[in-house]
Amino acid sequence: MSGSTIGKYFRVTTWGESHGSAVGAVIDGCPAGLAMAESDIQEMLDRRKPGQSKYTTKRHEEDRARILSGIFEGVTTGTPISVLVENEDQHSSDYQELKDIYRPGHADYTYDAKYGIRDWRGGGRSSGRETIGRVIGGAAAKLLLQEFGIRITAYTKAIGPVILSDENIDLRQTLLNPFCMPDAACAAKAQEYADACMKRGDSAGGIIECIITGCPAGFGEPVFDKLDGELAKAVMSIGAVKGFEIGDGFRAAGSSGSSNNDAFSKDSNGHTVKLSNHSGGMLGGISDGSDIIFRAAVKPTPSISLPQRTVRTDGSETELSIHGRHDPLIVPRAVVVAESMAAIVLADALLANAAARIDNLHRIYPRRQL
Repeated sequence: MSGSTIGKYFRVTTWGESHGSAVGAVIDGCPAGLAMAESDIQEMLDRRKPGQSKYTTKRHEEDRARILSGIFEGVTTGTPISVLVENEDQHSSDYQELKDIYRPGHADYTYDAKYGIRDWRGGGRSSGRETIGRVIGGAAAKLLLQEFGIRITAYTKAIGPVILSDENIDLRQTLLNPFCMPDAACAAKAQEYADACMKRGDSAGGIIECIITGCPAGFGEPVFDKLDGELAKAVMSIGAVKGFEIGDGFRAAGSSGSSNNDAFSKDSNGHTVKLSNHSGGMLGGISDGSDIIFRAAVKPTPSISLPQRTVRTDGSETELSIHGRHDPLIVPRAVVVAESMAAIVLADALLANAAARIDNLHRIYPRRQL
């Protein structure tokens, strides 16, 4: 299977299946000398860990990160960093009755169509558990970005019809409610909606918003490797994400040039700044120095107990009701995954941009006469 690696300079490869012995990631291209420990990775993994509320799967996993290579005496060595997380609570027998059935909304049919074989134990490689490797890579990327004052913060913007107002954001609240919403009142409404969905055996979707601060102007490559395009690809690669927008996004389609353009000015230090940020921190696919803001639409969990029409692998029709350990809504645990994918893209862009100008190279390599 190809397609398990992201990045050109800061490269992350994820591996493992939901019900295999372990999952993990290999990070290649991380510069030497960066302070890193298992606790740095664990902090991120704990944010996506299952079983933390009734709105997540009851699968009990400690998700303990174990660094196998690439770290010596507390710093990176410049060699590949390999990190493993063991699967400890697989109930493969729960899926025995589903092995010959295509679950609606899952990748069962498409994996079968592509490979002629599929791991029916929890979806195998297409399981949400694959995102552990993404979070591992994101943890390393965030450490690198923090060295240069670049910070990435994601949170839940909406659960179903309950949408967060931009005026009431308090990021401290994201750690105080199970929905990762930075507004206590909004989280309470989200809980009512989620409880109603669960009561009728259904699930809920939502929106994740991410803000990147401190990114200087100049990140991103023109034409086919634009920074917003790379972010879109990375975030859209998350299994449950079905939509992506940056800045005003789809609202820009109903706007006009006079209202959508961001006027330029000079700040008190003589730096070029924008007076608004409809572009979401991006012009021509290159960062413009203002906050990068994007949103991702997350679909409802496809595993629901309500009856659904489907077919068996032999083509016969049947009806399916899914029971077991599934997230009633994916959004809260996907927040850190979206944050991680953004970090990986920005870390890759950071390293790529170092070679964009000759004077950058002269800071490292002294000018010599031939």
